[in-house]
Amino acid sequence: MTVGNMESAQLFDAGKKGRGLRATKELNAGEVVFAEPSFSAVVFDSLASQVCHSCFRRQAKLHRCALCKFAHYCDRTCQSACWEEHKQECAAIKKMGKAPSGNVRLAARVLWRVHRDSGIVSDSQLVSVEQLEDHVMDLPEEDLKQLHTDVHTFQEYWSNGRKQHLADDISHIFGIIQCNGFTLSDQRGLQAVGLGLFPNLCLVNHDCWPNCSAVLNHGNQSAVSSALHSQRRVELRALGKISEGEELTISYVDVLRLAAERQQKLKEQFHFLCSCEHCSGRIKDDLMAAAEESGGNTPSAAQLKEGTAFSQELLQSIQRSRVEKDYRQVVRLCRECLQKQDGVLADTHLLKLRVLSEASEVLCYLQAFSEAAEYARRMVEGYMKLYHPNNAQLGLAVMRAGVTHWHAGQVEAGHGLICKAYGILLVTHGPNHHVTRDLESMRMQTEMELKTFKQKEETSASNAHLQH
Repeated sequence: MTVGNMESAQLFDAGKKGRGLRATKELNAGEVVFAEPSFSAVVFDSLASQVCHSCFRRQAKLHRCALCKFAHYCDRTCQSACWEEHKQECAAIKKMGKAPSGNVRLAARVLWRVHRDSGIVSDSQLVSVEQLEDHVMDLPEEDLKQLHTDVHTFQEYWSNGRKQHLADDISHIFGIIQCNGFTLSDQRGLQAVGLGLFPNLCLVNHDCWPNCSAVLNHGNQSAVSSALHSQRRVELRALGKISEGEELTISYVDVLRLAAERQQKLKEQFHFLCSCEHCSGRIKDDLMAAAEESGGNTPSAAQLKEGTAFSQELLQSIQRSRVEKDYRQVVRLCRECLQKQDGVLADTHLLKLRVLSEASEVLCYLQAFSEAAEYARRMVEGYMKLYHPNNAQLGLAVMRAGVTHWHAGQVEAGHGLICKAYGILLVTHGPNHHVTRDLESMRMQTEMELKTFKQKEETSASNAHLQH
């Protein structure tokens, strides 16, 4: 699958949803529907000195642009590969004396590219950037105030002597970014590090139980020559079998929310009311708010209400302690909360899953791997009942649980989870993604450790037998 090839998807009228993409042939799980380079992208402000502005990899030591002193790169090769995208931004930051917000920088990068290459940059791009939906007319008053502030900052930032844009045209670009911006992850897929615009991906509609997954693939950035660097691209992959003519969908929000909460989030951010099968039927809502049944006994409505309120209150305290980096306190609060939840909230309850996630993550940081592994196991068992079997977030969670068990010395359990994660991420990320290659290496290492352990056991058993 070459970058930009759109032979497997076509634009169509999706009725109330507007435009959409559908499959032009039958697709199998893990198959790349299309790969698309970013039209424009920026690193988040908070990570500007920790993430390469060219390949979006998180690195320990980055080289700073000597001119603007804002952009950072892995090396001169990454800097050269990004110069065409950065040079006007570089001059604007230098002239302004500081870098504006990520949204302003992305809007400027989009317009600079429109001026340079037009709004359609390849034969495979199905619509011009300017033709994407902006929903500016649907914004609430507070968001409109922020938009006007961003437009004003943009006009200050935009390089002098260049074509000036009308406020409505700038607002249109900001609206497009808000509705269509795609969050970019680091090379291991574990942290959101930036925001990009991918025109063809913008045409893929939402479903809470989608048939596709979109993942950033950083490609090959090891070449000495910048001309040989892979383009920063997103890959749309089928999560299961997709029939010819079937609409292609992705999820704009995490499915681990109650249907009403997902609908509210989608309405606020993307300005539509989701009526997919999972929202209409409130599918899995019962599991996400379930009480724990033990020995045929179910907690009363009052106990469930009390447990829920207590969990919400303690989760706020847990978050405050995390911000303050008081990790011992986080662990103490998590244990207290889980003790209160046991016998009341099921392991699929969203509040319990949040506490299990917090506990396992912080305990791993404190290197208390055995306790962390137990919480991670319970968390993953809950996730498996709620997520699509080939969900990328599920795959990453199973991977982390596998690594936790491995560090805890539970090699067999760790190996099993790592194999499970590898199977999921082969579908969602593909065999050549950085995170999948890391998993393959871990899978082989845990397999070797298991073989060595079993050989030692067999040798010990044989020696014991000979002695008798």
